[in-house]
Amino acid sequence: MVVVNGVGGTAAGCTIRKATLEDIPEIYRIELMCFSDPWDYKGMIEMMGVFLTSFYVAEADGRIVGFSAGAIEETDEEKYGHVCNIAVVPELRGFGIGRLLLRKLERDFFLDGCSACSLEVRVSNTAAQGFYEKIGYEGVIIFGEYYEDGEDAIVMMRWF
Repeated sequence: MVVVNGVGGTAAGCTIRKATLEDIPEIYRIELMCFSDPWDYKGMIEMMGVFLTSFYVAEADGRIVGFSAGAIEETDEEKYGHVCNIAVVPELRGFGIGRLLLRKLERDFFLDGCSACSLEVRVSNTAAQGFYEKIGYEGVIIFGEYYEDGEDAIVMMRWF
């Protein structure tokens, strides 16, 4: 059992650090635990190569309990951060670990000159939508049949 020394709902006993290739087995275990359509193992390794500078793990009591990965995307008009993946083991949700992971990505994006941050979330995942709304994200568009199983996604954004 992992214990996060939470004070007032924060992840005080949790540390965030850059992910390494050696972390992939634990990251993949969390991916399988958290998503109905998880990335495959090879995809996780590829993700590490693509998101090397914005790929983090959360550790508590010496164990990886969450991760996040993001990338910077540019259009003709804007440079923004894209949260590609974020997950926390179910038994430790609500302690602020997801918020720490997300804020770390947002900091990277902001320091690299991004004006906003975006992510996709399943229409049915109201818990995640509520989490993102609490910290300043708002739904901007729905992508129809975004996920492999045909479910729609809500694109949510937060402007810096």
